[in-house]
Amino acid sequence: MAAGKKGIVHIYSSDNNTIVHITDITGAETISRVSGGMVTKADRLKGAAFQGMLVAQKAVSEAKEKGITEVSIRIRAPGGHRQLSVGKGVQPAIKAISKSGLKVNIIEDVTPIIHGYMRRKGVRRGRRL
Repeated sequence: MAAGKKGIVHIYSSDNNTIVHITDITGAETISRVSGGMVTKADRLKGAAFQGMLVAQKAVSEAKEKGITEVSIRIRAPGGHRQLSVGKGVQPAIKAISKSGLKVNIIEDVTPIIHGYMRRKGVRRGRRL
Protein backbone atom coordinates (compact mmCIF):
# COMPACT_ATOMS: atom_id res chain seq x y z
CA MET A 1 0.00 0.00 0.00
CA ALA A 2 1.32 3.45 -0.88
CA ALA A 3 2.05 5.92 1.88
CA GLY A 4 -0.72 8.46 2.40
CA LYS A 5 -0.44 12.21 2.44
CA LYS A 6 0.56 14.19 5.51
CA GLY A 7 -1.23 17.28 6.77
CA ILE A 8 -1.33 19.86 9.54
CA VAL A 9 -4.40 20.39 11.73
CA HIS A 10 -4.59 23.97 13.01
CA ILE A 11 -7.01 24.24 15.96
CA TYR A 12 -7.92 27.77 17.08
CA SER A 13 -10.02 27.76 20.24
CA SER A 14 -11.28 30.75 22.21
CA ASP A 15 -14.19 31.04 24.63
CA ASN A 16 -16.52 31.99 21.77
CA ASN A 17 -15.53 29.66 18.92
CA THR A 18 -13.52 26.64 17.81
CA ILE A 19 -12.03 26.51 14.31
CA VAL A 20 -10.34 23.42 12.81
CA HIS A 21 -8.31 24.12 9.68
CA ILE A 22 -6.53 21.25 7.91
CA THR A 23 -3.78 22.10 5.41
CA ASP A 24 -1.16 20.19 3.50
CA ILE A 25 2.31 19.80 5.01
CA THR A 26 3.48 23.19 3.68
CA GLY A 27 0.48 25.00 5.17
CA ALA A 28 -0.29 26.70 1.86
CA GLU A 29 -3.09 24.49 0.52
CA THR A 30 -6.33 24.32 2.52
CA ILE A 31 -7.91 20.87 2.60
CA SER A 32 -10.73 21.52 5.07
CA ARG A 33 -11.87 24.35 7.33
CA VAL A 34 -14.78 24.01 9.74
CA SER A 35 -15.88 26.36 12.54
CA GLY A 36 -18.29 26.05 15.45
CA GLY A 37 -20.89 28.16 13.67
CA MET A 38 -21.11 25.58 10.87
CA VAL A 39 -22.30 22.81 13.23
CA THR A 40 -24.66 24.67 15.59
CA LYS A 41 -27.44 27.24 15.41
CA ALA A 42 -26.94 28.86 18.82
CA ASP A 43 -24.13 31.43 18.97
CA ARG A 44 -23.49 30.74 22.64
CA LEU A 45 -22.59 27.11 21.88
CA LYS A 46 -19.92 27.75 19.23
CA GLY A 47 -17.08 27.39 21.74
CA ALA A 48 -18.57 24.44 23.66
CA ALA A 49 -16.87 21.06 24.03
CA PHE A 50 -19.45 19.04 22.08
CA GLN A 51 -19.27 21.43 19.13
CA GLY A 52 -15.45 21.14 19.21
CA MET A 53 -15.83 17.39 18.75
CA LEU A 54 -18.34 17.80 15.90
CA VAL A 55 -16.11 20.36 14.15
CA ALA A 56 -13.11 18.01 14.29
CA GLN A 57 -15.11 15.02 13.03
CA LYS A 58 -16.46 17.01 10.07
CA ALA A 59 -13.03 18.37 9.14
CA VAL A 60 -11.35 14.96 9.44
CA SER A 61 -13.97 13.27 7.26
CA GLU A 62 -13.35 15.85 4.52
CA ALA A 63 -9.58 15.39 4.85
CA LYS A 64 -9.83 11.59 4.66
CA GLU A 65 -11.78 11.88 1.40
CA LYS A 66 -8.84 13.84 -0.02
CA GLY A 67 -6.26 11.23 1.04
CA ILE A 68 -4.81 12.56 4.31
CA THR A 69 -3.62 9.74 6.59
CA GLU A 70 -1.09 11.39 8.92
CA VAL A 71 -1.31 14.75 10.73
CA SER A 72 0.49 17.09 13.09
CA ILE A 73 -1.69 19.17 15.41
CA ARG A 74 -1.04 22.84 16.18
CA ILE A 75 -3.18 24.39 18.95
CA ARG A 76 -3.66 28.15 19.24
CA ALA A 77 -5.43 30.42 21.75
CA PRO A 78 -6.14 34.13 21.11
CA GLY A 79 -2.80 35.10 22.72
CA GLY A 80 -1.12 38.49 22.84
CA HIS A 81 -2.59 40.54 25.68
CA ARG A 82 -5.83 38.52 25.47
CA GLN A 83 -6.17 35.05 26.99
CA LEU A 84 -3.25 32.62 26.74
CA SER A 85 -5.29 29.52 27.65
CA VAL A 86 -7.21 27.59 25.03
CA GLY A 87 -10.99 27.23 25.04
CA LYS A 88 -13.18 24.25 25.96
CA GLY A 89 -13.29 22.79 22.46
CA VAL A 90 -9.64 21.72 22.16
CA GLN A 91 -9.60 18.52 24.22
CA PRO A 92 -12.65 16.94 22.53
CA ALA A 93 -11.31 18.00 19.11
CA ILE A 94 -7.95 16.30 19.70
CA LYS A 95 -9.71 13.19 21.01
CA ALA A 96 -11.97 13.06 17.94
CA ILE A 97 -8.99 13.41 15.60
CA SER A 98 -7.02 10.64 17.31
CA LYS A 99 -10.03 8.27 17.36
CA SER A 100 -10.81 8.91 13.69
CA GLY A 101 -7.99 6.70 12.46
CA LEU A 102 -5.54 9.43 11.44
CA LYS A 103 -1.99 8.96 12.71
CA VAL A 104 -1.06 11.89 14.99
CA ASN A 105 2.65 12.77 14.94
CA ILE A 106 3.00 15.75 17.25
CA ILE A 107 0.79 18.12 19.22
CA GLU A 108 2.23 21.59 19.78
CA ASP A 109 1.01 24.89 21.20
CA VAL A 110 1.58 27.87 18.89
CA THR A 111 -0.21 30.56 20.93
CA PRO A 112 1.44 33.96 20.33
CA ILE A 113 3.10 35.17 23.54
CA ILE A 114 4.27 38.76 23.88
CA HIS A 115 7.87 39.41 24.92
CA GLY A 116 8.21 42.86 26.33
CA TYR A 117 5.41 45.33 25.66
CA MET A 118 2.44 45.32 23.32
CA ARG A 119 0.05 48.24 23.19
CA ARG A 120 -3.54 47.37 24.08
CA LYS A 121 -6.48 48.18 21.84
CA GLY A 122 -8.07 51.55 22.56
CA VAL A 123 -6.93 55.13 23.04
CA ARG A 124 -5.03 56.91 25.81
CA ARG A 125 -7.86 56.70 28.35
CA GLY A 126 -8.80 53.13 27.48
CA ARG A 127 -11.68 51.60 25.62
CA ARG A 128 -15.02 53.11 26.54
CA LEU A 129 -17.96 50.79 27.01
